[in-house]
Amino acid sequence: MKRSRINEIMAAADGMIRSYGFVLPPFAFWSPDEFRAMAPKARRVIEGRCGWDITDYGQGRFDEMGLFLFTLRNGLLSDLQRGGGMCYAEKLLISRQDQLSPMHTHVIKAEDIINRGGATLVVELYGSDDAGNFAWDRGGQVLCDGIARSYGPGDKLRLAPGESVTLMPGDWHAFWGEGGDVLIGEVSTVNDDETDNIFREPIGRFAEIEEDEAPTHLLVSDYARWLPG
Repeated sequence: MKRSRINEIMAAADGMIRSYGFVLPPFAFWSPDEFRAMAPKARRVIEGRCGWDITDYGQGRFDEMGLFLFTLRNGLLSDLQRGGGMCYAEKLLISRQDQLSPMHTHVIKAEDIINRGGATLVVELYGSDDAGNFAWDRGGQVLCDGIARSYGPGDKLRLAPGESVTLMPGDWHAFWGEGGDVLIGEVSTVNDDETDNIFREPIGRFAEIEEDEAPTHLLVSDYARWLPG
């Protein structure tokens, strides 16, 4: 993706988020230079990979296959493993109309996916085989706003604003906006986007960036290269 396109997406996303009464935290608006200056005090932001995340899954077709994410807070895997401490994460996402977030699951993360506002969020579901692999012929069970709901292979949940689904490891899912763009909330156990996204197809999690202009704000995938260790 071109950096200029990423900058445009950030500005548009901030406007949409504000239109639904949410405001991103102060570190969202640091320039790269400000982030470098604050890095010693912001180690938990950096280590938790909190911040902007815009991906086309390495496919170069953001409008068709892509996702906007902002990680607001994220705990530590070590806390999750010992069963105490900051074991949770929270994100805001924007799924555009007909923009696919492709079929995937997680090994560790359980998550609530919440339609915070906008159009209908469609979530397509499949189950896993006994080894945890994608299974065309298996369904499962999820919670929709705390109510148990069984799903068959390929069933599609349609979540209106205010509705949610709880997905556990092994619930294979893809999602997109139907009838318009959707602001999504995600509340989950500790999030590790580098290793805990298992895609059905061999695609990447992060975009490859073409630096055609300077970044307005850094992406989480920029931290290793732009910020002091």
